[in-house]
Amino acid sequence: MNFNSRREVIGLIPAAGKASRLPLLPCSKELYPIGYNSRSFYPKVISQFLLENMRAADIKRAYIILRKGKWDIPAYFGDGKMLDMNLAYLMMDLPYGVPYTLDQAYPFVQNAIIALGFPDIIFKPADAYSKLLTRQRESDADVVLGLFSTPHPHKTDMVDLDDSGRIRSIHIKPSETHLKYAWGIAVWSPSFTKFMHDYVLSQCKLFENNAGDGPKREMFVGDVIQAAIENDMQVDPVIFKDGNYVDIGTPEDLIKAVRTISKIVI
Repeated sequence: MNFNSRREVIGLIPAAGKASRLPLLPCSKELYPIGYNSRSFYPKVISQFLLENMRAADIKRAYIILRKGKWDIPAYFGDGKMLDMNLAYLMMDLPYGVPYTLDQAYPFVQNAIIALGFPDIIFKPADAYSKLLTRQRESDADVVLGLFSTPHPHKTDMVDLDDSGRIRSIHIKPSETHLKYAWGIAVWSPSFTKFMHDYVLSQCKLFENNAGDGPKREMFVGDVIQAAIENDMQVDPVIFKDGNYVDIGTPEDLIKAVRTISKIVI
């Protein structure tokens, strides 16, 4: 039996963004309501879709990582009882990108299988995490990425696949590309959690040695995945050809999400 198959799966959700691309909102963007629960008629907020998809894969525990001031998120979800999950909250430290945010959870999740999701993205199918976890158990990959086709490659991380369907490289928000698929969700083993932790620490040491105030640009998770590929770690894809995802990170995408999601969401 794959040893990783006996490890707990923990959700990891970075929610420390400033939503700088959106106009002034009355709440954290992760709590923007875009539908209603059909049975209760309570608003269904954007991040609830992610949490429900995690719960559908029997993921019962998740850490949400915040920045100072986003207290409405724990106030809304509380301990997770409303979703039959156990939720806990951590605080962002270094503001240099999502990998630094995720690394705040390292002491708590270093021995677990991680399911990464972004709380401002809605994606289908609902069983996507189950498929990624199955692939990870079967292949013992360090990382498994869920791939979706996208009409906006310049907004996301595009994935280059070789002729056999293996991941060759990650391209961060390319201005032009022939690539078709972007990765939207991921699961990974403790080996990649440790790799990301060491990678973040090494980058911090570079800043210190160069006497700089920080990196020249924001670091993306795709940067760390690319570094893992270059270090011969196994990164597998699961392609959702009939799947889709919507990111509400920009005004036009938020409008699209509101218009395309049914007013009554079951």
